[in-house]
Amino acid sequence: MIYMQRAAEGTPTTNMTPTQKPPLGGKTLVTVDIVVLVVYFLLVLAVGFWSMWRTKRSTVDGYFLAGKSMTWWPVGASLFASNIGSGHFIGLAGSGAAAGIGAIAYEWNGMFMVLLLGWLFLPIYISSGVTTMPEYLQKRFGGRRTQLFIAILYLFVYIFTKISVDMYAGAVFIKLALQWNIYLAVVVLLAVTALYTIAGGLAAVIYTDAAQTAIMLGGALTLMGFSFAEVGGWDALMEGYFTAIPSVLVPNSTCGIPRDDAFHIFRDPVNSDLPWPGVIIGMSIPSMWYWCSDQVIVQRSLAAKTLTHAKGGSLLAAYLKVLPFFAIMLPGMISRILYTDEVACADPDLCEQICENSVGCSDIAYAKLVMELLPAGETLTRFPFYDGMFYFSVNTGDMSPSCISSFSGLRGLMMAVMIAALMSSLTSIFNSSSTIFTMDLWKSFRSHASEWELMIVGRLFVLVLVVVSVLWIPVVQASQGGQLFIYIQSISTYLQPPVSIVFLMGCFWKRANEKGAFWGLAIGLTVGCIRMLLDFIYPAPMCFEKDDRPSVLKYVHYLYFSMLLSFITLVVVVAVSLATEEPSPEQISRLTWFTRFDPVMPKEEVISVEQRHPGREAESRNGQACPQRRDSASSESSTPSQSRFMSAIYWLCGMERRKEADSNIPAPSATEQIICTLDEKPSYRHLVNTNLIFCLSVTVFIIGYWA
Repeated sequence: MIYMQRAAEGTPTTNMTPTQKPPLGGKTLVTVDIVVLVVYFLLVLAVGFWSMWRTKRSTVDGYFLAGKSMTWWPVGASLFASNIGSGHFIGLAGSGAAAGIGAIAYEWNGMFMVLLLGWLFLPIYISSGVTTMPEYLQKRFGGRRTQLFIAILYLFVYIFTKISVDMYAGAVFIKLALQWNIYLAVVVLLAVTALYTIAGGLAAVIYTDAAQTAIMLGGALTLMGFSFAEVGGWDALMEGYFTAIPSVLVPNSTCGIPRDDAFHIFRDPVNSDLPWPGVIIGMSIPSMWYWCSDQVIVQRSLAAKTLTHAKGGSLLAAYLKVLPFFAIMLPGMISRILYTDEVACADPDLCEQICENSVGCSDIAYAKLVMELLPAGETLTRFPFYDGMFYFSVNTGDMSPSCISSFSGLRGLMMAVMIAALMSSLTSIFNSSSTIFTMDLWKSFRSHASEWELMIVGRLFVLVLVVVSVLWIPVVQASQGGQLFIYIQSISTYLQPPVSIVFLMGCFWKRANEKGAFWGLAIGLTVGCIRMLLDFIYPAPMCFEKDDRPSVLKYVHYLYFSMLLSFITLVVVVAVSLATEEPSPEQISRLTWFTRFDPVMPKEEVISVEQRHPGREAESRNGQACPQRRDSASSESSTPSQSRFMSAIYWLCGMERRKEADSNIPAPSATEQIICTLDEKPSYRHLVNTNLIFCLSVTVFIIGYWA
């Protein structure tokens, strides 16, 4: 137990002098680690190509919704992998090192929201027969402006927040472990990512997410075990965190000193970094947007074969959300204990030397553990037994050799974990952004586009996103995780509440109409953008600087502002909706919680509804229980004979054209006919409902225990 030995000997936790820059890049991957990385890439590509063999990718539902054939376990694993990106490993561990466990509230709040998705929101989306969230708003409210508004907003948030954050976090590990040129590393990653995203569609993304979930959890839990063994166990963590004070401090300030409430989630409502009323309400509203109306998340649930499987996926994701606290945040806090002067540096000049970021170096907490704590390929690790307890140490001194084993490739495994987190997030963003652009923007201007055209546009847009990601690298690289990385998080905080309120009112208030939704969005997003711009203009001062920001920034915490913004949007939606015409029963049929079981309209009513509500799809095909898009699909036109090479290219891209004789749409099978129904087998429904109660009880317990 190295930390306890150092404390007993009175030696500092690091060997670094205040003016010496630590060799963060001194330890790199050895040959066996590179082999592990190569095996990882081959595994991902194998899973991606396997999924291409077994799924139909030449239709809209096949490419964008995986044919609606997914079972609960890949759906749940993909929900988790899409959420836990490389930004989580860097940001969550860094937040734990800097301020304690408070930020884990975001993760545990998400447990409630992903269950809310499965039991309340998803039945509405399924009954409406939509592919994208902007499409749902178009069906619910009619017209095009709200749909286009939301589609453009989603693409903006995806490209300039999620991609940038994950790219930065991945860059931290790539530069540290491989010493590669950042452009070379990112281009290689994006090439592999784009290959199976373009070729395989959502099915390939979901199955590779499932594989990468296992890799992420295996690697993260392994590092957690090494971390706790190194620090000396749970009690040593609880005691050592409060004494992990850097040797160089800024006089007359609290910089670098651990918070007194570091092990509490609910903190002072006025003077803390995460006030408890804001955690309960202000955090829940943006979280509702992410888990219940974000295309990246909902698209995975819509790919489930039945509502019961979608609920099972939500349950699996909720259970997995418990793990980041133990596998990511606590190791970040341990990193502060083991490498105090680097991770918890307080002096801006010293921080600049350590990590080229004068704001602080907590972002290196997880990477520091990987490169310093895990043994290299040739290291022998000993397992001495002491008083019946099982400890292991990476010391090289003489000890009684109970058992000696070689942990080869652990750094390579953790590098694979970080790349898995990065790629799972990017593939999810690429696929969902492609879906929104194709189904909401392109179809708005090309309403009669064939499915062949939609498939091409969807794949080409992924390539556009790859190019944008590469062009965004200089901005992310220049920020080095400093002010831009911090501020870019606020974009989501200030843009999500109005969208959450509009979806909430659209799903659960039949009186809400298009004018109320549009003006609620417009006014709410305007207010949010004003606050966001003020944050950019007046950045938060460092801990030793005087706070001269405007009062709205100085005294109104961003979680409280989230509550205020939600209230403003709610008032506008309600007031404008009540002051304008009420939606007709046909306009809300199967589009709200209270009308989700409405029968499908007779065919003779379809034309009249389309006239009253332009843009509404209201067709019934072969007795299906919900409105469904007509797949005109790969039946685009007759195709002349093709060379084998061109046929292989078409197959690789999932663009097989049918011959004219086969161009007619086949009658849907019995399985296809129940895809959009809300029917559940009673035994399965009771099983998932029982699990729901248990999962909610677990969530309430862990939040209450740490509150």
